[in-house]
Amino acid sequence: MINPVIIFGAGVLGKTALDIFKSNEVIVYGFLDDRVEMHGKEIGEVPVLGRTEDDGFLKLLGKKCDAFIAADDSKERGFLTELLKDRRSMVPVNAIHAHSSVSPYARLGHGNLADAGSRLAAFSELGDGCVLYANAVIETEVRIGNGVIVGSGAIICTGAVVEDGAFIGPGATVVSGVTIGKNASVGAGSVVMENVPAKTRVFGFPATKV
Repeated sequence: MINPVIIFGAGVLGKTALDIFKSNEVIVYGFLDDRVEMHGKEIGEVPVLGRTEDDGFLKLLGKKCDAFIAADDSKERGFLTELLKDRRSMVPVNAIHAHSSVSPYARLGHGNLADAGSRLAAFSELGDGCVLYANAVIETEVRIGNGVIVGSGAIICTGAVVEDGAFIGPGATVVSGVTIGKNASVGAGSVVMENVPAKTRVFGFPATKV
């Protein structure tokens, strides 16, 4: 990645993305955020320029400037991704920390964030718009769908499947071969030893339905 970047969202995820791009010496032009009170402020010397749907800023995007979607809400991330596709015919770039590890045999979609210490092993698959927080580990042949969040220090073991929109809490472990269903949620520190149905919340060791 060599183009400068505009970050959509100036919240926690946006600040994380800024640190990631800085770790790779990528220039960040600024943030776009819909909270008016943020406009004109600076985050780490990077200005919050205006709203996410402002055409004046969207016109900057293209061959010489990329975008990263860092909205804290997953539905908003999806909306802004579609906005980029519709108005600028582009998709958001990945934000991969210089101190993370991504196997050359791993497959990544677009708009993903991998924070410092995270690891994506060989022949694993990561969809679009996923977030791997610090020190999250995705082992070999794991398949992760779109919009999945994996908390700090969580481990997804070999051959597991995590479907679209699922949340894996910090420090959780998903053992080999387990499937986490669409929009399911795994609590922090849990150890998941059995498949989790869609839209189900589990917690504990072993993890059980909440």
